Amino acid sequence: MLEKRLTGARWTHVALPSGDLDAAVEFYTTMTPLVVVSRHEDDQGRNAWLSNEGQVETPFVLVLVEFAADRGRRQPQLFPFAHLGMEMPEREDVDRVAAEARDRGCLHWEPMDLPPPVGYVCALLDPDGNVVEISHNQRVFEEVRTLWGG
Repeated sequence: MLEKRLTGARWTHVALPSGDLDAAVEFYTTMTPLVVVSRHEDDQGRNAWLSNEGQVETPFVLVLVEFAADRGRRQPQLFPFAHLGMEMPEREDVDRVAAEARDRGCLHWEPMDLPPPVGYVCALLDPDGNVVEISHNQRVFEEVRTLWGG
């Protein structure tokens, strides 16, 4: 059985403010592989936790927070280069996401090949103006798994 209790220090999340939580959740669940894990709300505001579906062994969460006092105001934190990175298994995945982002008016960088270790990338802007990089062949996942996975 999988231990549910944290037994050591671990990187668990990144939190970003949002001026429109519903728009941000719709963006991330449509344009990236993330799904809503849970939602919370109190008189100060509300939030949504997003992660890869079934990511049980090493959970990592994007926490989107809409503070009541900031509702309706964009909250860009990651721009023009700072970004969240999402790695895709196929080059065509980058092209597909870029095409949808272009149609939605949120494509920040056109798809391009860059020297290793970057790979094939494009970038999107979320509803708050944060940059989300979509990559293929960047090998972040593969390199870490190779290094620590044997």
